[in-house]
Amino acid sequence: MKSILIKDTTREEREQIVRQFLWGNCGAECEFCAGCDNRGGGRTEELYQPYIDGIKEIREINAEYCAPFVRG
Repeated sequence: MKSILIKDTTREEREQIVRQFLWGNCGAECEFCAGCDNRGGGRTEELYQPYIDGIKEIREINAEYCAPFVRG
């Protein structure tokens, strides 16, 4: 698999990564996926917009999103 780091991808590739792997992975075309309103995170494309824009890596976004749920 090709690297998904910002330095190794174009904006178009990052948009495709978010659509293909992070948004459409469950097979449903609704707003209730891993980063959805159902979990309080907002729509996935909004949640991962900093990645698409080349500002933050996916791992940074995921860590920030999960931080309130981690104890310790």
